[in-house]
Amino acid sequence: MTAPRTLTPTAIRHRTVDVAGVSVAYRESGPADAPVLLLLHGFPTSSHQFARLMDTLGGTPYRLIAPDYPGFGRTRAPEGFTYTFDRLADIVEGFTDALGLDRFALYVFDFGAPVGLRLAERRPGRVTGLIVQNGNAYEEGLSDVAREFTALRREVPGNEEQVRGLFTEEGTRFQYETGVADPTLVSPDGWTLDVHYLGLPGRADAQADLAFDYASNLLRYPAWQAWLRAAQVPVLVVWGAGDPFFTPAGAKAYLRDAPDAEVHVFEGAGHFALETHLPQIAPLIENFLTKLA
Repeated sequence: MTAPRTLTPTAIRHRTVDVAGVSVAYRESGPADAPVLLLLHGFPTSSHQFARLMDTLGGTPYRLIAPDYPGFGRTRAPEGFTYTFDRLADIVEGFTDALGLDRFALYVFDFGAPVGLRLAERRPGRVTGLIVQNGNAYEEGLSDVAREFTALRREVPGNEEQVRGLFTEEGTRFQYETGVADPTLVSPDGWTLDVHYLGLPGRADAQADLAFDYASNLLRYPAWQAWLRAAQVPVLVVWGAGDPFFTPAGAKAYLRDAPDAEVHVFEGAGHFALETHLPQIAPLIENFLTKLA
């Protein structure tokens, strides 16, 4: 691994594009004709989670594009939109078509894994490489907390209230700081902005729908693993060891279907590993992208 280079700030453009009646907000940097890295965010955040990474990767020969899903960030969906992971993947797939992204590397985190791997399954020839950051695709990667969460059902009394507890300020901060060795490295700007977006009209309802649909992702694991075996694209896995939802076993499991993958597990990092370990993770991503390019 080469030493981290000096930060080269880059201009980040904030745009929107219509995809099937959804106004998809996204941020973008880099030359328009460069190879593409599509960055797919997690819950309960949005593309703002990648702002520091995009700055740090300034000067990398890549076009970095990070959309907000329906129900997240600045994206606006029409009334009556159905919030499932299949529909999120539909919109992201339409987003890539709208921007003419025929080939791209994927960065998937948390919810970004089920969205991005659905996209890879549908359009296998488009994906040139895969970066996974605490994005689970294996049963062994589910912690006890995650298993209990995915077992919740809306029709069971009390389960709805349990799910919505994650949308509170306390629940959001828990996701950022749990498992982190030094919580002072976690900027409150991230989780407080997430709290703002979660408080917008209709957002809690949308997130509850997605939470109860999360179990559908577990059924897709075999198909995503089969895609990994067949595609044989380069894979980089970076993982916060203290993640309360997805365990390091989930990071190492990628080696089963992508035996040449680079896997790095960071002690002292939690679910949002970029918040505390960006200086360690960014050079790995830069090296990976350089080899892809």
